[in-house]
Amino acid sequence: MVTYQFENEKKTVLEYYDSLISVPNEAVVDVMATHVSENYRWRGFHPFDEHQEVKSVAETFWGPLKSSFQSLQRRMDIFMAGENSLTVGEDVWVASMGHLMGLFDKPWLGIPPTGKMAFLRYCEFNRIKGNKIIETAMYFDIPHLMMQAGVNPFPPQTGAHLVQPGPATHDGLMMDPQPFEEGQKTLFVINAMISDLGQWNSGLGLEDELRRTWHEDMIWWGPGGIGSTYTIPRYAKQHSGPFRTSLTDRSKTNHICRIAEGHFGGFFGWPNFTARPTGGFMGLPATDKVGEFRVIDIYRREGDKLAENWIFIDLLHFWKEQGVDILKRMSEGLVQ
Repeated sequence: MVTYQFENEKKTVLEYYDSLISVPNEAVVDVMATHVSENYRWRGFHPFDEHQEVKSVAETFWGPLKSSFQSLQRRMDIFMAGENSLTVGEDVWVASMGHLMGLFDKPWLGIPPTGKMAFLRYCEFNRIKGNKIIETAMYFDIPHLMMQAGVNPFPPQTGAHLVQPGPATHDGLMMDPQPFEEGQKTLFVINAMISDLGQWNSGLGLEDELRRTWHEDMIWWGPGGIGSTYTIPRYAKQHSGPFRTSLTDRSKTNHICRIAEGHFGGFFGWPNFTARPTGGFMGLPATDKVGEFRVIDIYRREGDKLAENWIFIDLLHFWKEQGVDILKRMSEGLVQ
């Protein structure tokens, strides 16, 4: 049985995680400088966007977050690594997904603190070279946190709002090498799903199209503002159907990284695609303006089909492009 050996890359990321969480705020810059390269590139959801310097990332994102969330801890549900299938032989990426949890004691981005434990959904891709992190995509679900704090940034969502669990199989933390063949199977199914999704009209009905690559009892763990949904019929009704009806002129998929290890895989783009809201997406008025979808998708394969999908969409960025600045509206008391 062939396995890929990514222990060094995983060790690099785990050591960085342990150091970053444990140090006081004033030491974050030094910790990051120890673990990341000089020509570091960091991508984050709105309002953070892109940064090219360690100091900028530390002072803009990690410092304020650690100040607002006391006793911050990283609770990983999935941890994996792989060669980027889009640039074979060039890049190794390590991905983790879960929650950053702490006591939400001070405002963050204007979101009122709760004084209670709160969870920031996150997924992070790190590109490794020479035992250093040279590039990061750090995506996080700010609307989901807002809803925990009693702030409702969007109209009622079609799916369920809840703190999302990890894989049903509880085997997402892949610290040890995984069989190469299993990762290839996962990548094959993900690629087939992407091919179907890119067409948006395969000649089949939506549910039958989904059944080509998804289990009947699939779970789609969606972002705050859309919510989560279970089974193909409910996914078609509560997300996929409204999504396709409300958005037109979808561009081709443009991923930066796509990896798989064992029964898990995922990808991200910047943006993944663009589309035009013409039918009132998420219950908000149609704008007819093309907008960007910055997305991370993480999947669990079971057999020859996909069983679970955790998805992160930069909805604050998308709606700001449409002329709706959710964080500004919250600061003005227009979001309750």
